[in-house]
Amino acid sequence: MSEKVNSLFQDSGGKILTFMLGGQEYGLPIIEAREVIGLMATESIPQTPEFMLGVINLRGQIIPVVDLRIKFGFAHAIEDNENCILVTKIKDRQTGCVIDSLVGVSTVEPDQFEAGLDLGSNIHTEYITGIVKQGKRVIILVNMEEIFKNEELEVIEAAQLAG
Repeated sequence: MSEKVNSLFQDSGGKILTFMLGGQEYGLPIIEAREVIGLMATESIPQTPEFMLGVINLRGQIIPVVDLRIKFGFAHAIEDNENCILVTKIKDRQTGCVIDSLVGVSTVEPDQFEAGLDLGSNIHTEYITGIVKQGKRVIILVNMEEIFKNEELEVIEAAQLAG
């Protein structure tokens, strides 16, 4: 069992936090989510990738904020009252991710989960831990550490230190 699947079923008890992004439902093990906060203004950090929105001061802690829509290659979202920031823990650092909306917490049974996703050799799916099927719902379980590769994590860390 991979570390991420272990995190889902043993560490998180099968509980995932789900959110919408670009019309698709995504999720991550509840243990990786720290909190969800309302959208707030970010302080820009010069010379960072387009997906890096900047940093926020959350109760005295500087947290880098990224736009998952941009990172996933989606069009910019029109801001509305559903947008929020999902604060996650990536490589022992808190990172805020702007999402379209929060769906909630769901419990995944092992028979509802398919590990990995094979769409062929030209499609990069390493950021996908697996697919959850609950009735008509299809939830893509994401691996946040894979979404932000090493050099991108360094940008996030630098933004946190610069703030």
